[in-house]
Amino acid sequence: MVALAQTPPSAERLRAIDGFLAESWADQARHDERLRGIAVEVRFDRGVAHLSGEVDEAAELRLVRDLVGRLAGVYGVWDRVRVAGRDPVVVDLGCGGQKQYPANLGLDIFPAPGVDAVADLSGSLPLATDSVDALFAVHILEHLIDFLPLVDECHRVLRPGGVLHVMSPWWGHVNAVADPTHVRLLDVQTFKGICGQRPPGTPRWYPLHAGCDGASIFADLTPLPAGADPPTATHLARFFD
Repeated sequence: MVALAQTPPSAERLRAIDGFLAESWADQARHDERLRGIAVEVRFDRGVAHLSGEVDEAAELRLVRDLVGRLAGVYGVWDRVRVAGRDPVVVDLGCGGQKQYPANLGLDIFPAPGVDAVADLSGSLPLATDSVDALFAVHILEHLIDFLPLVDECHRVLRPGGVLHVMSPWWGHVNAVADPTHVRLLDVQTFKGICGQRPPGTPRWYPLHAGCDGASIFADLTPLPAGADPPTATHLARFFD
């Protein structure tokens, strides 16, 4: 059973956790032969792992992402990594004036510095099918009465192996209800439903990672192609009750 923190860690504890994670990853990188020659840097910020650098093939990025995500204390694994010499196409949904990475393409319903295109995220995304490597939906889903159409659009525009990074207020924290523009309450279990309880024929997702720090929930989801096997019970048990 997955235990969720009832109160968020203090800033001091989060810094200590980041230090622990950095030491743990450095130790793993020294001893794991699979990581030899993979030029991916890993930085931890408040329990979120940020990957940067370049790899020769997508399988190397998947390996690093999976191994980092297995470290105890990691809430999410975010990346902007070049693959085979190609810069990734990374889109920030509802970015406002603050993108997660400066080079991301920013979409928002309101124009602002950093917004590259104005778009209503409750409708279709102005992006081609299979055109995006990573999508950030940071503090967005809680503002939508029905966020499933957006989630389905994310599935459409992501390339095979692409990742949707979600961060939203946890329903049990005051931040979830303090903002009057929040219209939905979310939990880690919400993503269990997205990945395994949608009706037949709707886009399906595979959870790469999910977590909660007591204030926010995190989920890294990758689209499942049609006909692919669903996540196993043992994999789901890593994140969900």
